Amino acid sequence: MTRLRVLSSSALLAALAALALPAAAPAKITELGQLPDGVLGVCPDDCQAVSRTTGYQAKVGPDRSLYKAPADGRIVAWSIALGNPGPKQTAFFAERLGGESRAAVVVLNPEKKLVRRVTAKGPLQRLTDFFGQVAQFPLERTLPIKKGQYVGLSVPSWAPALQLSLGSDTSWRASRPNDSCNDTSTQFALVGSRRALPFACLYKTARLTYSATFIPTPTPAKRSR
Repeated sequence: MTRLRVLSSSALLAALAALALPAAAPAKITELGQLPDGVLGVCPDDCQAVSRTTGYQAKVGPDRSLYKAPADGRIVAWSIALGNPGPKQTAFFAERLGGESRAAVVVLNPEKKLVRRVTAKGPLQRLTDFFGQVAQFPLERTLPIKKGQYVGLSVPSWAPALQLSLGSDTSWRASRPNDSCNDTSTQFALVGSRRALPFACLYKTARLTYSATFIPTPTPAKRSR
């Protein structure tokens, strides 16, 4: 059974206050990249992990907009549905891919030639305690996002957050050059001072199992005459 770490009411109220929402216009909270019920990363069976890269879901089926902001707003939390690698699998990944499993949510601005630039990022979260579960992480400092920007997942080590064997019309992109799509030893994640890289590698029939909670910037209410 999965467990959900729920967005705390105080974190949500702080996000709403930061947006200066008028009392008469409640925020419409949506989940970018909403995952179907029961979806987790593939581990322990056919165990594969996202490693040393920043990725975003390019499309799911025909939909190319699931992880794109539909308007200006803020990301107030993010969720990740994790597989449950066994002890030997966990030790294997940790030894070869930079230690414990960690990830962070990022906002990516699309630029020319598949270059994506980080405009905002959340803190790295340790994931090991949540293997086999869906974990949600509220953001104390919410992330600004503009219409058309993507929500991505930055993984400087590894994370069991892949759904496999989907249709060929489902794919995600990673921050690797096109001659390094199978290179998991080099650090390509957009962490630290690194802000932009080409997302040249496209992985079909797979989905990153993350989502982000989005609140749009409110439109000022029209005054009645």
